[in-house]
Amino acid sequence: MKVALAQVSPVFLNRAKTLDKVLNCMTKASNADLIVFGEALVPGYPFWVERTDGARFASPVQEAWHAAYQHEAVQVERGDLDEVCAASVALNLAVYLGVIERPSDRGGHSLYASLVFIDQGRVKSVHRKLMPTYEERLVWSVGDGHGLVTHDLAGFTIGGLNCWENWMPLARSALYAQGENLHIAVWPGSQKNTSEITRFIARESRSYVVSVSGLMRPQDWQQAQQPEGSNLVAENTWANGGSCVANPDGTWHQEPIVDKEAVSLVELNLDSVRRARHNFDPSGHYSRPDVTQLAVNRERQSAVVFQDNAAQCKLQGE
Repeated sequence: MKVALAQVSPVFLNRAKTLDKVLNCMTKASNADLIVFGEALVPGYPFWVERTDGARFASPVQEAWHAAYQHEAVQVERGDLDEVCAASVALNLAVYLGVIERPSDRGGHSLYASLVFIDQGRVKSVHRKLMPTYEERLVWSVGDGHGLVTHDLAGFTIGGLNCWENWMPLARSALYAQGENLHIAVWPGSQKNTSEITRFIARESRSYVVSVSGLMRPQDWQQAQQPEGSNLVAENTWANGGSCVANPDGTWHQEPIVDKEAVSLVELNLDSVRRARHNFDPSGHYSRPDVTQLAVNRERQSAVVFQDNAAQCKLQGE
């Protein structure tokens, strides 16, 4: 399999222009089977929270940022990713894309850090981050297990998690048990996050691990579409990338790329996974389901379940 790692910055708080960058990267990766983008790329990671007194209750500043973030968030069901789906067909290219989702099935206002998988022009899964990290909880809602699924692609079984979800052993185990042998880890952008855990997960799972990060450098922030009245300045780099790939034995396939935008291409060989599983297979011959098992709830969570009697009324002629 050929996988493209798209380490790019968003056009912050601008969904349309950021999606244009996504489409441009897809064109550059047209000879790949899969392209991967960083966490929350569309329309960007909430960098302002820790830099603008984000925990202040009923703050007009925080309300303005949040309203702008909602406005530029992605609604999959509205068709916001239709052009990406069309490009997926035209280029015969599968996509993992990190977005800020504003789903109508949760009322249409709360935000989720979601990892979207697109293949053959269709959105195959939307994984909402199980637990936002620290200050992210001031902006993002907690997700559910609906997107803890794997997909078959070019002979591999692939699955993905958002950022610090990759530190959650049970979330990883849920994917391992479904035969995952290519793990996708997406990040907002920091080499300190990717340089150790990428190799650790590969060694633990005996799988390839592709980590892809975003960027936010001072020159990237200059394009930011800030809410009215805000003049937040990036005097240093907030996200330096760190996209990388580890082999199933934990060695580097591609060392971390930092401080630059790049669409890099790697080629993965399934035989390397088969060799690595010879002495350890975490959900196969080295597991003990008679002793320990994991239960996973994959229902999409909702605040309300309607039980309409419309069909019954129709039968009664009402």
